[in-house]
Amino acid sequence: MPVNPELQGRVFPPTSPYLVGREKIREFSRAVFATSPLNVDVDAARAAGHADLVAPPTFPVVVQELTLAQLLAEPDAGIDFSRVVHGDQRFSYTRPVVAGDELTATLTVSSVKSLGAHSMVTAESVITDARGAHVVTAVSTLVVRGDE
Repeated sequence: MPVNPELQGRVFPPTSPYLVGREKIREFSRAVFATSPLNVDVDAARAAGHADLVAPPTFPVVVQELTLAQLLAEPDAGIDFSRVVHGDQRFSYTRPVVAGDELTATLTVSSVKSLGAHSMVTAESVITDARGAHVVTAVSTLVVRGDE
């Protein structure tokens, strides 16, 4: 079954707030081999003018994953997760993510394209803080492999 083209333009409900913790930032930093003291040392982060530890630039994928789960669970999406390959990932920041942030994400499917038997779904997750201010937009392109 191909990906439903009517997904394009669909907006999903905001996720539950995600509280960014210091240890989550440290764990993620180790996992991606981030070496900046701003990611692991609170004093260094504060000395650089931040409220707390600064998350590595790709950390918002943790929050975006909550929105992608909504998309993949959509009954009429036609997305077979066993056939999904991550095609592209981009982040557009207003400010860095720091420990203590309470982030909420809202996903919009920006495009659905067919390439032969394959489909490409581009999804944009707008991530805001507890005040509703924009922090980062995470854009993922998923490639859904068709029958070979």
